[in-house]
Amino acid sequence: MKKQNFSLSIGKIQKKLRKELPGEKAHQIMEALSAKYLTLKPTEKTRKSAVLILLYPIDNEVYFPLILRNSYDGFHSNEIGFPGGRFEISDENLVQTALREAQEEIGINPDEVKILGLLTEIYIGPSDFNVLPVVGYLPYRPDFIQDCREVQQIFELKLDYFSDPSIVGCSEISIPGDLVTTPYYEVSGYKVWGATAKIILELLFILNNNLSIKED
Repeated sequence: MKKQNFSLSIGKIQKKLRKELPGEKAHQIMEALSAKYLTLKPTEKTRKSAVLILLYPIDNEVYFPLILRNSYDGFHSNEIGFPGGRFEISDENLVQTALREAQEEIGINPDEVKILGLLTEIYIGPSDFNVLPVVGYLPYRPDFIQDCREVQQIFELKLDYFSDPSIVGCSEISIPGDLVTTPYYEVSGYKVWGATAKIILELLFILNNNLSIKED
């Protein structure tokens, strides 16, 4: 991605979020090549959730946080993703869900986040969630407060990092009840895949970026 300062990048993202989104065109590139859940579809019982893509400046470049979740008995144990979670009855809407969850997990002040727009909703078959990606920004680098009950680690990542084809690969990943063959991004020795990878790539598509995939 051509280097731009933070304000110009934020302005470009905001304008493009008002237009037609790349959606499936981007998602399919990071879709699993082989997985049992590929046949699953949302139903009336599918739960709603949201995540926050929180953009902020470091040295005038665009960064965002990803979190490494703690180990637990479930499909997303020990995975890297965006802060977020399920919709609660007390939430006015899914934007508030994303902000509330980000406050709980990484300690951001939701009142200071400026919402830029939404990315394309993604269905997560194994856990039966529809997840709405909410894009927001802060004009400063936040002081994160990690919720150690849910979060093992917070990664601060430059958006440009994901434009490097050398960090994109494809391999088998074990999840409960299945062995998934999927594209991924490598982040600090971890594989970022599934809905998180799709969200990142859609954001890159909005900024006119394309990535290739290499086999392990």
